[in-house]
Amino acid sequence: MEANRTNTVEEEANCSIPKGGPIYISNLISPLTSVPEFQNSVLRQLQELEAELDSPQLAESEDICVDDLKILKEEELVEMALKEAFKEDEHVENASEGLENGSNSGYHTRSRKEHAVENASTSIEPSNGCPSTDLDGAATDRKNGSKKQKRRRMNDRHLEDAYIKKVDELAKIKQKQDEDKATAKLHALNAISKISEGSIPSSDKIERMKSLRFTSSSGKAKSADVKEHIPVLYPETILCVEVYHNIRKWSKVQEFLVLGRQTLTEIKDKICCLTDQVMQKAGRYDPSGYFLIEDIFFNDLRDPCAVDYSEPIFDWLRNSPDDAMKKWESIITGELQQKQRSVLGSVTPSRLPHFKAADMHKTRFCDFRFQLGARYLYCHQGDCKHTIVIRDMRSIYPDDVQNRAAYPIMIFQLKPRVQKCSVCKITRASKVTLDDKWARENPCYFCDYCYSLLHSKDESPLYGEFSVFDYLHE
Repeated sequence: MEANRTNTVEEEANCSIPKGGPIYISNLISPLTSVPEFQNSVLRQLQELEAELDSPQLAESEDICVDDLKILKEEELVEMALKEAFKEDEHVENASEGLENGSNSGYHTRSRKEHAVENASTSIEPSNGCPSTDLDGAATDRKNGSKKQKRRRMNDRHLEDAYIKKVDELAKIKQKQDEDKATAKLHALNAISKISEGSIPSSDKIERMKSLRFTSSSGKAKSADVKEHIPVLYPETILCVEVYHNIRKWSKVQEFLVLGRQTLTEIKDKICCLTDQVMQKAGRYDPSGYFLIEDIFFNDLRDPCAVDYSEPIFDWLRNSPDDAMKKWESIITGELQQKQRSVLGSVTPSRLPHFKAADMHKTRFCDFRFQLGARYLYCHQGDCKHTIVIRDMRSIYPDDVQNRAAYPIMIFQLKPRVQKCSVCKITRASKVTLDDKWARENPCYFCDYCYSLLHSKDESPLYGEFSVFDYLHE
């Protein structure tokens, strides 16, 4: 049992993720939804599909052949037309051979009868010395030869008409396919023009439309440190969650597959940020943090030393409602619409949401409502803020990882950019200096060996008129 369980865990550590899903368009946001609503809608659609399949109208309707929907190539159409023409040719030849055999048999019977009559006549009347029998046979052969030539000509005309008919049918099919291709291209161009006319930021023009990928570039999802197997409970839903850079807001750094019954803390512990590593090295790591999804602050208060980041925000909302309202209007309308509203006035003023707070470790993804494609906030280490997006939601497939302990599964990780040592140009840099008088650049990157050669002797610093920091990556 232990060996089988170990093999199962090893197979799930590098497993393929099923591809597919809808086309994802940037800035496309769904209405408010939730995991239970999605599961109910899927169940309802399945029930409607079963009822439609069991309906008597569908049973009485004609079956649609798949070949009728298939788009055939020109070579396939030519091959099909030639096969049908050859079949008809063989049928006509067989029929003509049957007619010839029948005529020959009739001719032979007639010749036998005529030959018997002639013999009888010759036996009754004496011959007058004329070769009548030979002349009659030659005339009969000429007649039969002319009849065969006529039949061959008729067969050739029939085959020619059949070939011309097949060619005309092939030309009509080819013309229809060309019209369908032209129509499809026209629809595609119209769709692209509509997308280009939409409000898409210039930084996202390269990613206007991209397929819903549940795979990384290698096509494998790595679920490391999985030591146990916990079966997934059905029905289960998988959510695709994206995490973006704290400074380069348009740059996606990580992407996860999360189960609907998992808590928010499980994905928080998987998010990798350079700020966490820097604060850990400095000995000032803060375990606090929150997710702001719709109007709820989900605070991470598992650690006794954790701080409720949402408490100062609630105090500001209570003490400064006017400032909070102005800030909220500037967020939802933008600066330009806010200026237009100040000039023209507003008939329906917006309302400030009723924000709430909840514990992150007690909240699952299936416990709150959200919008697919909407940008939400993840804040940690005081003021390090990331945008998170719940990009897609689907039912779990049989090809998915069936081990709950393997989730969240990271399916994308941005490769970090690192600097090499400015001196040796070989080793990865581990320190960076500012205002260093002996350095060629400012800031200047050093590996441990080159830094010690330039800045210390017998473990004592040569000079100290500069600032040095540990370097991890960018």
